[in-house]
Amino acid sequence: MEKNTAESVKDSPSLFHSRVFQAIIMSGLFLQIGIWVRNFAVLLFVMEKTNGDPFAVSMISVAEFAPMFIFSFIGGTFADRWRPKRTMVWCDILSALSIFIVLITLHFGNWHTVFFAMLISAILSQFSQPSGLKLFKLHLPEGQIQSAMSVYQTLFAVFMVFGPILGTFAFQSFGIEISIAVTGAAFLLSAASLAFLPKDRVLEGDAAPTTLWEEMKAGVAYVLKKRELSLLGFCFLAAGLGLGFIQPLSIFLVTEQLGLAKENLQWLLTVNGVGMIIGGGVVMAFARNAAPQKLLIYGMFINAIGIAVMGFSTNLWLTLGAEFINGLMLPCIQIGINTFIMQKTEADFIGRVNGILMPLFTGGMVLTMSAAGIMKREFSLVFTFETAAILFIIGVLVILPLYNLKTETQATEQLQLED
Repeated sequence: MEKNTAESVKDSPSLFHSRVFQAIIMSGLFLQIGIWVRNFAVLLFVMEKTNGDPFAVSMISVAEFAPMFIFSFIGGTFADRWRPKRTMVWCDILSALSIFIVLITLHFGNWHTVFFAMLISAILSQFSQPSGLKLFKLHLPEGQIQSAMSVYQTLFAVFMVFGPILGTFAFQSFGIEISIAVTGAAFLLSAASLAFLPKDRVLEGDAAPTTLWEEMKAGVAYVLKKRELSLLGFCFLAAGLGLGFIQPLSIFLVTEQLGLAKENLQWLLTVNGVGMIIGGGVVMAFARNAAPQKLLIYGMFINAIGIAVMGFSTNLWLTLGAEFINGLMLPCIQIGINTFIMQKTEADFIGRVNGILMPLFTGGMVLTMSAAGIMKREFSLVFTFETAAILFIIGVLVILPLYNLKTETQATEQLQLED
């Protein structure tokens, strides 16, 4: 174990010199610019066109999140069948093409196609995202994976803070057509960044001709066979159910619990985003010394406390403090999950495992999001938030048996080598 740690420390400085890491981070940067400009430009444009019609606005979220639930497993299976570099490049090119088609239709007055832009990009991301994880697994030493994921998640955290500002500025300054054009250009720049990736390797699985259905069944069997992945799936479900209760109701923390104007929600979101940036940096600094399942357990537990405090709090500073702590811990959860999946999953199954686990989270979140309003009306805002906190605690209890898994796994591998 000491030898492995020493090797990880030795390898770590070369992370930022890795072509794979550089290409994926640059691609992620351009994608985040495009996504946030698109999301906020479309949101403001639809609100302007419909005079704030709630149904039209809700359809934006449907177009963005429904493909995550419907296409995640299919996309993950194809990501395992296809070459990852080629898959990511073509997904970005097709996303850009769909954006430019929407731009042409906008020019001729058909504004409803903005929903099409959201939908196509969201579908293609279900093929591209697991391919990116697969590239990390294939090309980075295991000791660098968690550090790489820390940087990757910190990039997302930065855009959680500055993305809305960027998107709002683009729409208000240049209008919907220029904003959509910027999105298309960002996707093309992402594809160009990925061109610097090494040539795709030919995996053993490429030589075994199997049907899509057989590979999907093999993916389900793989997750069920591996206890750690099955437990992680139950944890995903509990976390999704909990987040679904609180995500639509955050505005009521501001208006009901704190008695402030709804516009003050931006401060909660900003504090949460700053916490995410700091948390990502802290995890990145200590990534080599933290087992991913421990990051996940600590993050889930402290988030449960933060959610419970937010539900009870009627003090602005206490609520802001809890929101900051939640943001601080979110990278622990995200980085812990992604690193754990990559460490415990063979490269041939990365896409399918991701495609099975993510719909559990998304499906749970969509289910409780639809029930959150009823829950608040029939009981109370406090009851709903405390229920969400309890669901997070249940998620912690489910994965608690994995706390010392790293030592057990290494011991098993050592015995197998001796045999």
